[in-house]
Amino acid sequence: MTHRLTRRRVLAVGTATALAAVAGCASGSASDDTTTTTTTADSPTEHGHGGGHETMPSSPSSSAEVAMVSGSDGHHFDPHVVWVEPGGTVTWVNESGSHTSTAYHPDNSDHPRRIPAAADAWDSGLFTASGATYEHTFTEPGVYDYYCAPHEGVGMIGSVVVGEPDPHDQAGLAAPDSSLPGHVREKLMELNGMVDEMLGHHHD
Repeated sequence: MTHRLTRRRVLAVGTATALAAVAGCASGSASDDTTTTTTTADSPTEHGHGGGHETMPSSPSSSAEVAMVSGSDGHHFDPHVVWVEPGGTVTWVNESGSHTSTAYHPDNSDHPRRIPAAADAWDSGLFTASGATYEHTFTEPGVYDYYCAPHEGVGMIGSVVVGEPDPHDQAGLAAPDSSLPGHVREKLMELNGMVDEMLGHHHD
């Protein structure tokens, strides 16, 4: 079996970080999705922090996988953006550290909604074991933003695009709410640009 991201060093999670993570992830799951444990294969997608360095999907697929990573280059989802067909499933795999996959939705710690109005929120709960997985199936076309509860403030944020939505009316492509911290707003704007480019949407 091969294991993803083997070149990244795992950061030790200190007691203070672990306590902060647990405190930030006390809310329950907003769906009936399940958590399991597995080992996953390598992904061809490159990782980049600055937008433009990450290989973007060229079309939607039936499923996608996202690694949740703590390493020497920080905390991040890899890849930042995935694109699935309506009815497609995204699987998050905890590679290292303690993380969540949590939708931007008022049901999750009163965060602003950045998923389609007809879509259900999700929250994986806190992962602490390497190899643990969480799956969510996306039926409603649109752009979905999500975050890691312990590491949102350092930019651990991702996007799921479902189908081929009209970019002009997507909560996940709207200007970030002013209630969010500045660094979070900057990351969301970066993701907006990546998704716009992927969908061929250019602002005049």
